[in-house]
Amino acid sequence: MPAKSSSIVVALTAAAVVVVGVLGYQAAASAPDQLTQARKGGGPTTPKTPADPHAKKEKAPAPPAIPAASGSGERVVYALGAKRVWLVGADGKARRTFAVAPSTVSPPLGTYSVTSRSVSVTGSDGIAIEHVVRFASVDNVVIGFSAAVDGSKPDLDPAKKTGGVRESRDDGKAMWDFALRGAKVVVVA
Repeated sequence: MPAKSSSIVVALTAAAVVVVGVLGYQAAASAPDQLTQARKGGGPTTPKTPADPHAKKEKAPAPPAIPAASGSGERVVYALGAKRVWLVGADGKARRTFAVAPSTVSPPLGTYSVTSRSVSVTGSDGIAIEHVVRFASVDNVVIGFSAAVDGSKPDLDPAKKTGGVRESRDDGKAMWDFALRGAKVVVVA
């Protein structure tokens, strides 16, 4: 009889471990990617809703339009004054747009092609950078888009001639995937 009861205990323990594992997996799968900090007091709060249930929700502002004088077809558009880049598909629609931090040396307005790319290097400012997409050169200063591995923006020193146009790491990855060697880059005011 002791052998039979020990078999039952082992079977029940194994079943319990399986159930706990399944419940743990379900909880992990349904948990949000980012957890928020608990509110003080721990009590429920009333949701913030407008007084009028038929009130319209405010829309997020539309992304800035692609500059009109930037050509046509698939291209990267870099607007110097706006400090912004658009990745434009063959259909003429922006696939992505994002702000950039310009370098101390800017390329003249015009159309260029991506000349080289590097997965990761050290920038002229000594910062580790990734997804480097080069497209121009001005007075021996190579100009290209890149993302700092540490996420920092450049500390521009006008006395130093740098050509790195910095973007966020996510934007840098998008640029890397979009602007292959030979891709058109249009620089506008």
